Amino acid sequence: MTAPADRRVLVAGIGNLLLSDDGFGVEVVRALRERELPPGVELMDTGIRGMHLAYQLLDGYAALVLVDTVQRGDPPGTLYRLEHDLDAPDPAPDSASGSGPAAWDPHGMDPAAVLAQLDTLAASMGIARPVGRVLVVGCEPAQLVEGIGLSEPVAAAVEPAADAVVALLAEVTKVEGARP
Repeated sequence: MTAPADRRVLVAGIGNLLLSDDGFGVEVVRALRERELPPGVELMDTGIRGMHLAYQLLDGYAALVLVDTVQRGDPPGTLYRLEHDLDAPDPAPDSASGSGPAAWDPHGMDPAAVLAQLDTLAASMGIARPVGRVLVVGCEPAQLVEGIGLSEPVAAAVEPAADAVVALLAEVTKVEGARP
């Protein structure tokens, strides 16, 4: 049985497996496939298909958990838990090109671009905000260069990140599941 949209949670692994540590999110989703998850949780290996993620979100979710690399200057393998402010204003357009950082790119949109355009896309289809919360489980990369395989510190962070996602899902589904 499918959970109602107001109780479903999408976990999206973001990244490019051909750019070393950028494949972190995809590897965490792979690890999560071996775990028991709460009802209503969907796993998605988004990879670099940002536009696909945007259209998937139109189905409606109580929460979106993005798993990706996050560069904040800490040692490689450091894990972060962040929450995206869906009500924050979009960044100002780039004055040189006239396009903002959230411009649609059918060949690869990063999560920030997807989220910045999501309300506009939903409104054009007559849909209210399709996602209630956006959380991020991120990992500080050691390298983002051409190559297959995660660096040692990032590979060591995959299972702890999967644990963090499972804990976050327990928290989010408990809170979201409390709605009438």
